[in-house]
This record gives sequence, structure tokens and C-alpha cells, in this order.
Amino acid sequence: MFQNLSSRLVDTFKNLRTKGKLGAADIDGTLREIRRALLEADVALDVVKDFVNAVRERALSDEVSKALNPAQQVVQVVNEELTKILGGQQRRLQFAKNPPTVIMLAGLQGSGKTTLAGKLARWLKEQGQTPLLVAADLQRPNAVNQLQILAEQVGVAVFAPEAGNGVGDPVKVAKDAIKHANQKQFSVVIVDTAGRLGVDTEMMQQAAQIKKAVNPDETLFVIDSMLGQDAVNVAKAFQDGVGIDGVVLTKLDGDARGGAALSVSAITGVPILFASTGEALDAFEPFHPDRMASRILDMGDVLTLIEQTQKAFDQEQAKEMAEKMAKDAFTLEDFLDQMQQLRKMGSLKSMLAMMPGAGQMKNQLDNFDEKEIDRTEAIIRSMTPAERREPRILNGSRRLRIAKGSGMTVTDVNGLVNRFEQAAKMMKTMSKGAMPQMPGIPSSMSGHGGKAKKKDKKSGSRSGNPAKRAAENLGKTFSDGESGSGAGSAFGLGG
Repeated sequence: MFQNLSSRLVDTFKNLRTKGKLGAADIDGTLREIRRALLEADVALDVVKDFVNAVRERALSDEVSKALNPAQQVVQVVNEELTKILGGQQRRLQFAKNPPTVIMLAGLQGSGKTTLAGKLARWLKEQGQTPLLVAADLQRPNAVNQLQILAEQVGVAVFAPEAGNGVGDPVKVAKDAIKHANQKQFSVVIVDTAGRLGVDTEMMQQAAQIKKAVNPDETLFVIDSMLGQDAVNVAKAFQDGVGIDGVVLTKLDGDARGGAALSVSAITGVPILFASTGEALDAFEPFHPDRMASRILDMGDVLTLIEQTQKAFDQEQAKEMAEKMAKDAFTLEDFLDQMQQLRKMGSLKSMLAMMPGAGQMKNQLDNFDEKEIDRTEAIIRSMTPAERREPRILNGSRRLRIAKGSGMTVTDVNGLVNRFEQAAKMMKTMSKGAMPQMPGIPSSMSGHGGKAKKKDKKSGSRSGNPAKRAAENLGKTFSDGESGSGAGSAFGLGG
């Protein structure tokens, strides 16, 4: 969602870094570009004004002028002020001292409340809670049925005494749900309420009545991140009419400009608690203002990446795999296990986007094919156990059989085997504490010298600028991988 804004800000800072010393004119020029970028991203005007004034005041202070690297210090100031706009410190969900904790969801129709209810229930279940979903949206057609299906998918209970579709009293349903939760000892109750296409008096009254009936511990306002400038007005209307404790951003994977996400917390003063980043039920995460600011400035989000890795990978399996690599006993069966664990982390494209500098590899990320893992897995599963353990026995007839069985070509099978052998050698080298020669990286950086260094100099970039030369060599590596003649993909197939 923030790709355009991120690109504009990165380009602005790139120009700033070329200056050794910063004057007032340099700061004003940079802030002018930042202001334009934020306004084009649909950020509320009041938020932009406050942000630019805060950055200017700090950028012209001794904090920056006396710094060893003024340009880098300005970037740090922008990062800190952007974090403040997004809410400052992360605010966690507040649980009641005496269960059940009641969470009420409110928002416009189409913002993704019902789907969000399922995602939140799934996340709470992973935290060791026993959530109960309550179908109090009795107006939207099939809203009750949708919530029942979601509850079944995530494996949680649902309270739906009314069929909905315009029939039933949502306030009574919400009241009865609390009694039911107390009797059955559910730890969390999630109340899904009705929305409208626009803010109106009837919707506000119904939401206020439900809130009065259930006395929620958390009233979460669910907002569509693609809504644009109107998102701020809607948030203010709900804050004044119902009262909200936190915000949940949905559809952060969309291609809209994303100004709502940067404006809603600053305007309402209410923290953003969660973010929904896709349609899948696991595309849901707690919101960290500092990490989101870091993503926008193309500094990556390594902490979130580490957390996802820790959840997906088993420490004992990782230790066992490291021992196999050291003994040169890594097989295609192990490779398949690693890919399946990688799947648990979610979309590879979204994971790669969390790496620092990912914005500079936008074309490679856009062209990355998630189905490549499926094709690689199909090839490995078409092999016999003996072939997976010992790829050297794969002769021409065996490779043809595997290609037919997986729906791929013999060339694809050959490419997978060749790249697997290269990867196994690289892993063995790294397990011994050495740095392997990586495609596109000068051999002097990989622990090699002499003739190899001269050879790399001829094949790589001739630019006199070290940063530019490294970037060009990195770009060459990607282009080699896409053509299938160089490093290729980490999963065995080209491109």
C-alpha cells in the first residue's frame, strides 16, 4: 500500500545524502518534497502540517547540524516523527480481570468487520484464549452465515440464535451472548455488529445500544485503509457517536495511497491495535508504529520477520538440519521439509518486502512467482525416496519419468537438481565457518583473492562509485537468475 509514498521518500533522502553539510535551504527543499509525497498519499492536511513543522524544528536544531552525518540524522528524525503519527508506542489488547473479555467491532459496511472477527478469533486462539464469535449483524444479507463459516474454519464457537437478513434484535443477541459465554466459560467474546454504506443516525444508535448492553472492554473501530480522506471523517463520527478504544486497519495489501492509515490515529488520538494484510485468515498481525514507519522508509521490518520465523520453524528440527549440513547429509527430502516450514510463514513476497532496501528491488518482487514452490514441490514428490536421498542416481530415463509425473519438463528437473547440489555445497562451506563465493558479489568480499578478484572485476560493473557498482552487480545477479543462467531461484526453478 505504501509503495508510492515509500519510493518518493527514499528518492528525497537519496538526494539529501549527496550533500556533506545541510543548510536551511536544503532542509526546506527536503521538507517540501516530503509534504508533497504525504499529500499525494492522501494524508490529512492537518496531520501533514504538524508533521512537517515538527521535522523542520528538529532538523534545524543542534541535534542535526552538529551530527557527524546530518543527512542520516534527518532520516532518523523523520522516522521518529512518522512513528509518532502512527501512534508512538504499541498498545496491546486489554483483557478483563474477570473473564470474559468483551470486544465489540464497529465500522462501515464493506470495511471487513466480519472477516476481521474471524481473524481476531484465530489470533486469540493461538494466544491460548477461548473466543466466542457473536453474530449481531442481522441486517447484511448472509452476514450470520459468513460468520458461522469463518468460525468453523478457525475452529472456534459461534453464538448465532437469529438467522439475520433483516430479522432479529441485535441488542438482545449481544446480551444473551454474554450470558452464554459466562455459562460456558469462554474467555473472550467478539461481537460483530452491523454497518452501513455511510454514517447515519440509526447505525450510531444501534451501535451505542449494543455497547451499553454488553459494556465492552475494547471497542475496536474497523476501517478500510483504501477509504482515503473520508476515513478520518468516519473515524471521528464513530468516536463522537459511539466511543472507540482502538483502531484496526484492513486491506493494507491494497494498492490505494494509504493516507487513512497515516491519519486516523493522529486525528482521533486512538491507537491502532491490529492490521489486516490480506484475505487469508492468518494475514493478521498486531500493529507496531515503529515497524510500520521503518517499512515506509524502506528500512525493512526485521523484527517481524524474526518473529514469524520463530513461530514457523522448530528449534530441534533446525538443530538437526544444521548437523546434516555439516556432515554433507542434506537431501532433497530435507529440502522439501524446509520448504513446507517456509510455507507456514505466509507469503514469500510479503516476507521479502520486509527486508531493508526491498523498495529498490520492486521489479524483482513484482515478478516473483509464489507458485514456484508448488512446482518445485511437485518435482520432488514425483521422485522415489531413494532418488530424493541420492540425486546422483537420476539418469535420463528417471528424469523423464519425474518430469511427466510432475507436469514439468526435463530441463526443469535438471535445473532443480543442479541448483540443489550448488546449494548443498554452499551450506557445507558455510557450516565450516567459511564464506562461499556468491554470484554477483566481488570475490574479495567472499574470502577469495588473486585471480578470482580480477575475473570478477571484468564481469561486474566498472563504475567508480562503490555503492553504485555494488547495486549494478546486484541487479546483474537478479537478471541472471531470471534468465535461468545464473544463480536462479532459491527454490530450484528459474525466474
